[in-house]
Amino acid sequence: VHLVESGGGLVQTGDSLRLSCVEGGRTFGNYDMGWFRQAPGKEREFVTSINWNGTITDYADSVKGRFTISRDGAKNTVFLHMNNLKPEDTAVYYCAARALSVSRRRDDYAYWGQGTQVTVAS
Repeated sequence: VHLVESGGGLVQTGDSLRLSCVEGGRTFGNYDMGWFRQAPGKEREFVTSINWNGTITDYADSVKGRFTISRDGAKNTVFLHMNNLKPEDTAVYYCAARALSVSRRRDDYAYWGQGTQVTVAS
């Protein structure tokens, strides 16, 4: 499983961004996917997850109502749509994959991308 994130950048408070994570193999449909983020000096934290067929999603309270996760099986891609961004959303965002049920636990995910930086200026 090879994951590659893209779409990060520098934005202003209130702006939107869409992150993408492409799975380079042929097993995308077998995996539940998650997005995590890590701000400087902080632990990597759960943001959102989606199950293998897109029917179950979960969100951290801090992003609920602002972020939306989705997946496109034909493109082997999971998306993170981020609206109304805040300075506290500044972090490196990572996508991750696991073969069992969705989870909020970082240690439950076996596969990780390299991360993409999101910076929200105040």
